[in-house]
Amino acid sequence: MNYFIIDFDSTFIKTESLDELFRISNPTDKDLHEKINKITSDGMEGKLSFSQSLSNRIGILNANKDDIKKTINEIRDNITDSFKSNKDFFKKNKEYIFIVSSGFHEIIDPIVLNYHIPKKNIYANNFFFDENRKIIGFDKKNPLSKTKGKVEIIKNLKLNGTIHVLGDGYTDFEIKKDGYADYFYLFIENIKRESLTKNADFLVKSFDHFKNIVK
Repeated sequence: MNYFIIDFDSTFIKTESLDELFRISNPTDKDLHEKINKITSDGMEGKLSFSQSLSNRIGILNANKDDIKKTINEIRDNITDSFKSNKDFFKKNKEYIFIVSSGFHEIIDPIVLNYHIPKKNIYANNFFFDENRKIIGFDKKNPLSKTKGKVEIIKNLKLNGTIHVLGDGYTDFEIKKDGYADYFYLFIENIKRESLTKNADFLVKSFDHFKNIVK
């Protein structure tokens, strides 16, 4: 039995969803955008612990639920091309596909549920809001808010079969590194993180490429 663990940011979609939320909620602050991009990149390449990367970004985020809606609409137009053309695969294999992301349910779920994947198979972080619908933090008890959160999620799923991890970042590689996946496929259709190429079992140019390897 094959199980597919798939990342969201820069894999399922072409961009980083939290970075998009920053851009939409602070459209004119280019210095902030550069700062956020640097924090995200350092976290994805393993230069900064994920928990620190997330805390740093949420600490300077100034956004609300309306900004989240706008972000979702932007992302709908930025789903990875090879994912859009493989809806049938997702529908056929929906019980064996898990979206495991360090992003946030509030943004991810409306996108992924469109691809027939059950909500129970979507793992992500959660925002906290105040009475004015403004983001004021995130659930720090969620394993995905912490370093090696993806490892913990897959460990606890106790999947009995061959586990394939498809993603673009260090947090995806950690699942294989810590012994909870059989293969790590570095997804390079949207971005190629050179520092991770040596850690990958396969460099994957598209979702079709990934399917052909798994066969």
